Amino acid sequence: MQEEISRQYNEIIRGVEEIIQADELKKRLEWSISNNRPLIVKQGFDPTAPDIHIGHMVSIRKLRTFQKLGHRVVFLIGDYTGLVGDPSGRNTARRKMTEDEVLANAETYKQQIYKALDPAKTEIRFNSEWFKKMDFAGVLELTSRYTVARILERDDFEKRYKAGNPISLMEFLYPLMQGYDSVALQADIELGGTDQKFNLLVGRALQERYGQNPQIVLTMPLLVGTDGVEKMSKSIGNYIGINEAATEIYGKAMSIPDSKILDYFTLATEIDSDRLKQIKNQLETESVNPMILKKELAYNLVELYHNRAEAEKARQDFEMKFSKKEIPDDIPELAISSVEPTIWIAKLIVDSGIAKSNSQAIRLLQGGGIVLNGAKVTDKDHKIDLTADNVIKIGKKNFFKIIWSK
Repeated sequence: MQEEISRQYNEIIRGVEEIIQADELKKRLEWSISNNRPLIVKQGFDPTAPDIHIGHMVSIRKLRTFQKLGHRVVFLIGDYTGLVGDPSGRNTARRKMTEDEVLANAETYKQQIYKALDPAKTEIRFNSEWFKKMDFAGVLELTSRYTVARILERDDFEKRYKAGNPISLMEFLYPLMQGYDSVALQADIELGGTDQKFNLLVGRALQERYGQNPQIVLTMPLLVGTDGVEKMSKSIGNYIGINEAATEIYGKAMSIPDSKILDYFTLATEIDSDRLKQIKNQLETESVNPMILKKELAYNLVELYHNRAEAEKARQDFEMKFSKKEIPDDIPELAISSVEPTIWIAKLIVDSGIAKSNSQAIRLLQGGGIVLNGAKVTDKDHKIDLTADNVIKIGKKNFFKIIWSK
């Protein structure tokens, strides 16, 4: 049995940032194996945007690991918490969403997660199931289980409080609501990004106060976006969506900075540990051109979310456009002087002289007239990583090689 415990434990901890508590996880695995009963493993997602990106998939693919090990995975859609809005990492209050918006986004989540999870082994739940039944007396009971002092220990609340920025009482309820999800599901394990640690620990505390065994918390690293600076986010425009076209995924992967290649292989692909060690060595010794590794990464991502045939087609498309010089040989350089290592794409288009204003640049973007590194960009909030080798096509024939000067 010890061998099986070790096998499961080692598979579970790959790529995990932090375990709270590791010894509890081993004991829970021992109980599961001895009693032939699966552990309840949950992760919650608030449907605040319609697209799931590869940053989300870091932890969703970890849920699949639990499925393969025979455990019960609960994909919790926070349709009720989504109405409140998670304050994690925010210095302002989040815009309150309507119920229709939340439910529409939730439907897209249900369609996308099966690119990683086994539909037959995935339990989808909505937290409105218990929160819609909770009356005001129940809310008061829940608030009595946690203190204001503990809530204010949260970094984002503390910073906002010191800065004099408003914090609504409703936002105080969010960690309690997410924590209560674990009570309602009697979760053994909860996954989340490192930015969710506070909420996950609230779940542990509430379970104890409701007489349950506290869940084990696994935090996963946050995948940095294609700009190489900010956490991957649709609102920032630095994301790779899993439902995007194969050529889009391939092209966006080719635009990441060289410094993030290993992180993307580790967190966003399923290559084996031996290959991962090779890539790490190749980057450290500079024995392989980073462009070759990025092509391997891009291929892996397309294969993961489409298939091998689409990955090969995307590779050939990129080679035709860039490696085989379908673009002109003597494309002009576009020098960008910036202290920051990223630039808003609309500003760059204006700096090129092709567009006269930001609004005109945005119309070009939304009309499909902008191609960055072989991938069409339509997101008006997209930020370009200036540390990478970038070629941008603006309109039908205006090519520029972007050169960054600090």
